[in-house]
Amino acid sequence: MTNAKKIEVTDVVLRDAHQSLIATRLRTEDMLPICEKLDQVGYWSLEVWGGATFDACVRFLKEDPWERLRQLRKALPNTRLQMLLRGQNLLGYRHYADDVVEAFVQKAADNGIDVFRVFDALNDMRNIETAMKAVKKAGKHAQGVICYTTSPVHTAALFVQQAKDMQAMGADSIAIKDMAGLLTPYGTYDLVKAIKAEVNLPLVVHSHSTSGLAPLCQMKAIEAGADRIDTAISSFSSGTSHPATESQVAALKGTDYDTGLDLVLLGEIADYFREVRKKYHQFESEFTREDVSVQISQVPGGMMSNLANQLKEQNALDKIRDVFAEIPRVREDLGFPPLVTPTSQIVGTQAVYNVLAGQRYKTITNEVKRYLQGGYGHAPAAVSAELLKKAIGNEEVLEGRPADLLLPELEKLRADIGALALSEEDVLTFAMFPDLGREFLQQRADGTLKPEELMPVEAVAKGKMGTSVATEFLIDVHGETYEIAVTGVGETGSGRRKLYLSMDGMPEEVIFEPLNQYEGKVGSGRGRATEPGHVTPAMPGNVVDVLVKVGDVVKAGQAVMVTEAMKMESEVHANIAGTVSAVHIQKGDRVTPGEILIEITA
Repeated sequence: MTNAKKIEVTDVVLRDAHQSLIATRLRTEDMLPICEKLDQVGYWSLEVWGGATFDACVRFLKEDPWERLRQLRKALPNTRLQMLLRGQNLLGYRHYADDVVEAFVQKAADNGIDVFRVFDALNDMRNIETAMKAVKKAGKHAQGVICYTTSPVHTAALFVQQAKDMQAMGADSIAIKDMAGLLTPYGTYDLVKAIKAEVNLPLVVHSHSTSGLAPLCQMKAIEAGADRIDTAISSFSSGTSHPATESQVAALKGTDYDTGLDLVLLGEIADYFREVRKKYHQFESEFTREDVSVQISQVPGGMMSNLANQLKEQNALDKIRDVFAEIPRVREDLGFPPLVTPTSQIVGTQAVYNVLAGQRYKTITNEVKRYLQGGYGHAPAAVSAELLKKAIGNEEVLEGRPADLLLPELEKLRADIGALALSEEDVLTFAMFPDLGREFLQQRADGTLKPEELMPVEAVAKGKMGTSVATEFLIDVHGETYEIAVTGVGETGSGRRKLYLSMDGMPEEVIFEPLNQYEGKVGSGRGRATEPGHVTPAMPGNVVDVLVKVGDVVKAGQAVMVTEAMKMESEVHANIAGTVSAVHIQKGDRVTPGEILIEITA
């Protein structure tokens, strides 16, 4: 053996594992009882925060993510706590001003984070620099991240240079983040060898098991000199999650790489999570299984299930293979960005629009336009000149760091949220998700926070919810039969109810609203679009903004509203020139293709 040494382990069961397998729904109440045993294992760290956990806490679980962190810090006194941070995006989906980034990092450190894994979706080093400096200022461990992907421009030499750049920033360690399961064993060996030859920092390999190759990749990485691996306790491992902790520990036991971790203790932890996972059965998905086709499409499992749901809403699931084929083409047009949040949503949503329209780039999302303008940073390679012209015309492309255009915004955020924020942490929650954060803080103030409900496992076994409501049935629509299984219910506020179900095995969410919320809309406005002057969206989504009012004169092709689907915004345009004669929607409304949303009279 060469470069033999004890291998360190980071377990991701409290963050990435449940994000990958049960839609980030694991609740704090199911984490705390096992923390005493987790704290005894001797992990190098536990990943407990960041990624989508912040969003899920506020949006679905109605938990304060900061309070979760404080509770975990108290329950895990002997173990480093780690988080995933999206560089200048923090935990949201846009770039924040430097003062917000600095404040967020400091508060995360104050509340218990020891290790910050900092990445940028484009591997644009300018977008992680402020966060890395903030981590160092807070006296914490700054881990720089290489988002691994494959393309003509993503070479070992490029990744080595990125590692060297991060070392120059003061990184304490480097992580290879293989979010889609694209690494191959021998490719991993060569990459790790190349980085270790040039960069004298601990190297971590984080690889999802989506293609089934991750355990082999980690073994070859160890042979090549990697210092640490990310794993997930077996009951939350494999598929779109990560290699099983116990399996990797057993594979190295008795060798010069022995982790020293106790398999008996790990087995007890696995038994606990195996029972806990049953509570979250309604969030399980067929799209979290291992599938080597990711090596072709590069579509991560979570992205795949999201795309499938969108196509199902459009009654176009038969086009999913067309979308998978379109994704690499869109990615090439955009200069081969790695497919990780938010670029995975940017590429995936645009591919869906292209396929459903039967015409490439008939509708271009606002995020694609922002990306092409340099709003997310430098694309890894040259973008399509034709697409650039079509999307932004003669507008200037930003060459500098995107955040340089942002003025300090923390004071404004404090003023906007006002008395609803009881702490600086509350202000930062509002900063991450303005509408959602305000709603969360208002509900907390009103005492009306209600998490989505978990359906008992026993109800599934009996085929009932409670005692008398069937949860599995068939629906016939125009001669088509659909198998429906209701898996849970929840409150969304304002009298609305959220229903979780699966349709032909595919998870869905349906919002039920009182009829009076649509009084004056359903009968008089939201009929079926039949005329050129009837404005309707290309995809189902939510109304973000209405740009016109009755009486406005508009031109053909003018944007009249903005909708959001799959976390991406796009403009909806007028097909004809004329006068706006009716507006049937407002901000926040849910809309579907074919509905008349705005009427224009020529």
